[in-house]
Amino acid sequence: MRFHTGEIAVQTRAGVREKAEQLSSMITPVIRPAAQMLLTTQQLAIASSVDTNGLVWASLLTGQPGFVQVLDNQTVEINCIPIDGDPLYENLVKNGVLGLLVIDLTSRKRLRMNGLARVEGQGQIMMQTTEVFFNCPKYIQLRHLETDTPESTQPNEIRSFEALTTTEQDWITQSDTFFIASFNPETGADASHRGGYPGFIQVISDHQLVFPNYAGNNMFQTLGNLTVNPHAGLLFIDFERGNTLQLTGTAEVIWDQSRFTTVPGAQRLVEFHIDQVLETTNASPIRWRFGEYSAANPAVKKESLPDALVV
Repeated sequence: MRFHTGEIAVQTRAGVREKAEQLSSMITPVIRPAAQMLLTTQQLAIASSVDTNGLVWASLLTGQPGFVQVLDNQTVEINCIPIDGDPLYENLVKNGVLGLLVIDLTSRKRLRMNGLARVEGQGQIMMQTTEVFFNCPKYIQLRHLETDTPESTQPNEIRSFEALTTTEQDWITQSDTFFIASFNPETGADASHRGGYPGFIQVISDHQLVFPNYAGNNMFQTLGNLTVNPHAGLLFIDFERGNTLQLTGTAEVIWDQSRFTTVPGAQRLVEFHIDQVLETTNASPIRWRFGEYSAANPAVKKESLPDALVV
């Protein structure tokens, strides 16, 4: 079976089970030539991992072009720039499941690779793939890569919180992009992208967020995982400054239409409850300059958000 029980349950409830099955051939354990070609130029990836307490984390990975190197059609070597204090490497040592999203913001291409991994050295990860597939460019904001900025050589600093600060809340409400990590104990970890106009994520409190789920590829890997296991991780990137905000907690899919009928483009909502926050300055030596929003982004009627997303 290409889909697990959680994915099938969500596909069925959404009324897209047949469409999803038609797309299942996209998912393959091998890294096909088109994917191998894309990886030779990439410098950005998002990793999904699980700690010893079962908490799921989304982590930023950056490196030189081609830092995710294909060794054979099911093996990649990841040579990234380690971020001090990020839980990824410790997680992989104790639990080798890894979800990897490689994303090119300049071309809006994205590739997902899920599988098992082991840490070989500082910044080096070996991964055996079990699932490899492309996603469409929907909701990806165009950004231009910038390197060698004066701030990029500064050391990173990490701070931990149990709830969002007011500054972090403002960061989230102004964001047009974030990444979500999820995990099914039977099939492994996964990392995915979410995008929209600023305001599409609503901060309900210092412990809770709500965001819409837009139309996608109908396979529902993320929501399927959340149906089986609510633990999830979110990653927000300050693309201009290289800072990151990592949240770990639990997520619940909201199907009640009365909760989101006035939210443009929403087909469901996701409520996210925060357990821990990590904020890292200078997490990335790479910077991105904003280009343009995705034409697929549903309009955000800000005056409707407080009523539409109220808990």
